Amino acid sequence: MIEIDWAGEAGRLRASAAGEADWNAAVAGTLVRDTDKVVADVGCGGGGMAKALAEARPGATVVAIDADPDVLAQAREHTGGLVRCELASMDDGAEPLRQAIAAPADLIWASASVHHAADQQAAIDALVSLLAPGGRLALAEGGLPARHLPWDLGIGEPGLELRLDVAQDRWFKVMRESLPGSVPLPYGWTEALTRAGLTEVTTRSVLSETPVPLTPERLDRVVQGFRTRIERLTGTGHGHGHLVPQEEWLTPADLEVWQQLLDPEGPYFLGHRADLAALSVRSVHIGHAPR
Repeated sequence: MIEIDWAGEAGRLRASAAGEADWNAAVAGTLVRDTDKVVADVGCGGGGMAKALAEARPGATVVAIDADPDVLAQAREHTGGLVRCELASMDDGAEPLRQAIAAPADLIWASASVHHAADQQAAIDALVSLLAPGGRLALAEGGLPARHLPWDLGIGEPGLELRLDVAQDRWFKVMRESLPGSVPLPYGWTEALTRAGLTEVTTRSVLSETPVPLTPERLDRVVQGFRTRIERLTGTGHGHGHLVPQEEWLTPADLEVWQQLLDPEGPYFLGHRADLAALSVRSVHIGHAPR
């Protein structure tokens, strides 16, 4: 069983909001329209995209919504009064979200939040019901696994990052199954948007690449990202409590390698390398409400 402590995750989500400011601004600029009056970020995390949407569409009402009060507090601080922050959960259906937004939305953004809903299709249906005629729902879900490490690190078996991806995928499966009332979604996100009644459904995948060598700040973010992933799989960090033994996710040999790679005092510390990359492809699935 896996249960995420979102209060423990709040600080990390705030840091992610700051670190992804450029990506958020670029994507927000492609989503908003001059005619948008009401925009919502549902499952807003640290408030990074909510802030970017407000900056991309001055004058619009932007509402940041999250189900955890500690996470929402971080979003409120990060957005600095640019948006209205409201507490509501997708698992409670459309009505609490409707009250939080307070008007039909021209654009709803939901990034890595629908997959935490017990019934993902029902959550999408609820979001669609909040759209104004012609409004758009944009789900940021999936893409391709990020790539940072050389295949052979000179320690442990080659392909370490690939095996971490497999372990995380297995963790995600158990996380989904641990949600009370979990319902499978045995089809893709575009099909889910279509089943919810949206039209002109499409996917835009955004490639992000930072030239090597990474700046010290970017390198630190990569290392912290790996540290967070390992803590999630071992239950050693804030917000990642689970009851499955760590051996289910990583072999002892791989875990030992990760401990050395993440040890700032050790000879194999990732933060001392100049060959780490930052390459990712994130997908945004977009559909339009009928007019």
